[in-house]
Amino acid sequence: MNHTALAVLAHPDDAEFLCAGTLIRLGKEHGWSLHIASMTPGDCGSAEYPPDEIARIRRGEGKAAAAAVGATYHCVEERDLRVIYNEPALEKVVHLLNAVRPAIVFTHSPDDYHLDHEQTSKIVRAATFAAPIPNFLHCRHINPPLDHIPHLFYCDPLEGKDAFGNPIAPGFRIDISAVISDKGKMLECHESQRAWLRKHHGVDNLVESMKEWGAAQGSAAGVAYAEGFRQHLGHSYPQNNVLVELLSE
Repeated sequence: MNHTALAVLAHPDDAEFLCAGTLIRLGKEHGWSLHIASMTPGDCGSAEYPPDEIARIRRGEGKAAAAAVGATYHCVEERDLRVIYNEPALEKVVHLLNAVRPAIVFTHSPDDYHLDHEQTSKIVRAATFAAPIPNFLHCRHINPPLDHIPHLFYCDPLEGKDAFGNPIAPGFRIDISAVISDKGKMLECHESQRAWLRKHHGVDNLVESMKEWGAAQGSAAGVAYAEGFRQHLGHSYPQNNVLVELLSE
């Protein structure tokens, strides 16, 4: 197995909130190469800066957060609030997968509060299936197709519920108690997101919210902090839960 993990989520700071602890453990405990990608640079996430400037700032924050744990940051360069399941977006993510060559891919829950999250989930699901198919990018490959479909895991939706407030329970949880401080340091890199949340949501508790949700999932798992996931187990996808196999202790 290629020891590379890739998280593809909608915005800078989404991976830090939803799956960074698991990524950190894969890197620290098993020497995996880590990659974090955002579909957008968060170009709508400011009341202070114009789109190009806040995008530049947030790309830098994403790079700094990834670097804090030895990961590589990528931006797919779709636009905030305009992530759509279409051919150009799908091809960009397939190119990313073929370049990074991950054995494990993380993305958003298919149901979530934000349409950018839901569309990203669909795009990544389609890309994991398409990336090993030679004819999908026929004569347009930059890197060879993947050897096989990678493991695909969906992160918890924000606050663990869908757009109607119905709970979405994880299929399993990964203990991140030992790396919660590392995860917090990654999230602290996203200072512009904290400023945006103060303005748009009226809150200033990004790191605290992450820890509260991690503690809630941890309590359900009998540990201090945890992250919840569901595995894509449709036809032709890997059926073994490699995260549990690697990180159950």
